[in-house]
Amino acid sequence: MQRTHFLSRFIAPFVRLSKKVWCWFFALNLHRKLLLLGFLFCAVFVGCLQWRPLPASLNQQQYASILLARDGSLLGASIAPDQQWRFAPVEQLPEKYLQSLLLFEDQHFYRHPGINPLAIARALKGNMAAGKVTSGGSTISMQLARLLRQQELQASKLKSSRNLHSKLAEAFLALQLEWHLSKSDILIHYASQAPFGGNIVGLRAAAWRYFGRSPEYLSWAESALLAVLPNSPALIHPGRQRDLLQQKRDRLLQRLHQQQLLSDLDLQLALLEPLPERPQVLPQIAPHLLATLKKRAPEKNLFHSTLDMPLQQLVNQIAQRHGARLANEGVNNIALVLIDHQSMETLAYLGNKPFNKSHRFAPDVDIVQRPRSTGSILKPLLYGLMLQEGELAPTSLIPDIPTQINGYSPRNYDRNFRGAVPAQFALAHSLNIPAVRMLRDYGIGRFQEKLQAMGMSSLFRPADDYGLTLILGGAEASLWELTSIYARLAAAARDGDKPQPLVQWLLPQPDGEQRTENSKPVIRQGAAWLTLHALIEVARPGNDNYWRDFAGSQTIAWKTGTSYGLRDAWAIGSNGRYTLGVWVGNAGGEPATFISGQSSAAPILFDVFDALPSVNWFEKPSHALKTISVCKDDGYLAGGQCDATDIEIPSISHYEKITPHHRRIYLDARQQFRVHNQCESVSNMSIRDWFVLPPAQEFYWRHYHGNYQPLPPWRKDCIAESAQQDDDIPLELIYPQPRSRIYIPVDLEGKRSRVILKAVHRDPAATLYWHLDDEFLGETKIFHEREASLEPGLHKLLVMDKQGYKVERRFRVIGK
Repeated sequence: MQRTHFLSRFIAPFVRLSKKVWCWFFALNLHRKLLLLGFLFCAVFVGCLQWRPLPASLNQQQYASILLARDGSLLGASIAPDQQWRFAPVEQLPEKYLQSLLLFEDQHFYRHPGINPLAIARALKGNMAAGKVTSGGSTISMQLARLLRQQELQASKLKSSRNLHSKLAEAFLALQLEWHLSKSDILIHYASQAPFGGNIVGLRAAAWRYFGRSPEYLSWAESALLAVLPNSPALIHPGRQRDLLQQKRDRLLQRLHQQQLLSDLDLQLALLEPLPERPQVLPQIAPHLLATLKKRAPEKNLFHSTLDMPLQQLVNQIAQRHGARLANEGVNNIALVLIDHQSMETLAYLGNKPFNKSHRFAPDVDIVQRPRSTGSILKPLLYGLMLQEGELAPTSLIPDIPTQINGYSPRNYDRNFRGAVPAQFALAHSLNIPAVRMLRDYGIGRFQEKLQAMGMSSLFRPADDYGLTLILGGAEASLWELTSIYARLAAAARDGDKPQPLVQWLLPQPDGEQRTENSKPVIRQGAAWLTLHALIEVARPGNDNYWRDFAGSQTIAWKTGTSYGLRDAWAIGSNGRYTLGVWVGNAGGEPATFISGQSSAAPILFDVFDALPSVNWFEKPSHALKTISVCKDDGYLAGGQCDATDIEIPSISHYEKITPHHRRIYLDARQQFRVHNQCESVSNMSIRDWFVLPPAQEFYWRHYHGNYQPLPPWRKDCIAESAQQDDDIPLELIYPQPRSRIYIPVDLEGKRSRVILKAVHRDPAATLYWHLDDEFLGETKIFHEREASLEPGLHKLLVMDKQGYKVERRFRVIGK
């Protein structure tokens, strides 16, 4: 009861006010009544135009995804979710199409507000004269309104009908579109939503599907055809009165000629152009890149890339040609990235070229973005960092001997040992043992941090998890990131400390917009240039190894890598303008017996470089280098103890390592034997500086350097006290290594295998005596190897010669 009383008190004033308004209205004369009603109608009508919502389909279309090259050509497309080939709207209608459309559909488009009463009257007169509907009098705005209403009805699962009510609704919506949109926007919306036959919607899609090019490059005949086609889209299909479609097109061309938009010659040529037979298959030249970009930006439908269409086609052809060769070797997938390291733009992107489209070859996987085992591809980066930070000179000798570090025993690809090699030689020949020793000296965690700073995002585990295998494929990286790192290395060698983008560009930046995430190179100019200079010496595959003999050959700094287990092969190289990265392998990770970076990936790399424009190598950055004097024999600072030569190192390097391999020795008067002050007077001694490697390095060095001169022997009367006079120990244990942990397998009969202990001595005629855990094992001559049966636990090995020189080593044998 109280609530009713409250409502009556609240409503009563409004009832009284309405009665007064009606009384006032009826008191007006007829003229004023009509004027007021007209004003109210206009107010309501304008309010509807302004605030009635436009159809959602105007700006909420499902578009196909398309990828364009740097010149606007189509690299690939994927159909819209509703299975329509509907491309994103053009930004501006091409002039030829615009003139054709306006002349055919709506000559007075710019002079009416959305509906054209004269056109409607003309259509009614014509229809009455013909006794049937021959013209609808619709403007372009009304046709756009009809398309939008049809989409709304389809979304609501309602049937559309052609009657007076629908015509009035279209007319009102046309007025509303004109109220909210500019004339150019209405034209673009119409051209983007008009049907062009089958599931082809919009001007951009029609231009590519029927003519294989962008709308702005259409001819007059093609533009005229697309102007008339939405009027009768079914006529485009073969067998459906295509002659009527051609007649409509030709009549429009004649009218364009009459409007003096076409010359006589243009008209003749346009009339000769045939209609397209059927929609063309859209190119799929970079499908994996389109899929990757769409995954990263699902809200985008149009991707303008930096890819170069001719180069993209070129690398596809080269990869296709090599695919058959590699398939015979059990290798079924190829990926490739080409970067312009001057602009840091990606010019070619081959995400995955499978031998065929079989599901087992994973043809849809974008391998460019997938982390894979790096093999030896990181070695140049470690070399460059050590040069820059003063821990290495290009010619410094690095041991290349049997090595075991915490149970890890790296091996060179050829299973040989060279004793010691210059650092730049080790890099050019991709020797594993020197690389592992360099990483041990540099530090695993330190190297990992530098790689992360260079852009390797896949190094997310602790450094100890990678261990020393980090330099030989124990980590994973994508071809995308590795090629980018090598491109920035080349850019640093050319441009110095100029800030570089952390990743190469795939999409062009808008004009005037700063490219973000720039940073100074991790490997600076001097070290970068010296690193690339060392990579120029890498032996090329086949006859390409004689590239210097040919005048047209170009300088390429390159590196290969092959992963452990023969699953991945890499080749990455740079010339004066481009950096190219190639990966080959099997997407599923299956090994291939004959796969290698040198034989599998490198031929593709050099075929692509041969097809690219020849570019001069950049000049040496003398300002970023400095000269030091080093020993010819070992590449360390001379210090007055050797024959010296000048080399260049980075100007910011603080290299201070004096030669450890040159010793001052004393010889007798005839300079045949070593002597000391206990067996020869000082006045009869001659002093010499001698190049001497440690015994293990010397043992293998001799096989490759016939001119190596070992230390002269002691004179017989000096041998007795030589051990007290000389701190050089002439013997060395090769196996086991210091702090070794040895795992000894058990054979099928349950017996533990025997271990081969190995040592070397400077004197080939020396006799060595072996003691294991204080028990005498025996003696060896010439070949110093002993078998031993070892039980799990800690052991002590002692080896000595007749002069009393000895070496002792403790090691652990690990049981099951």
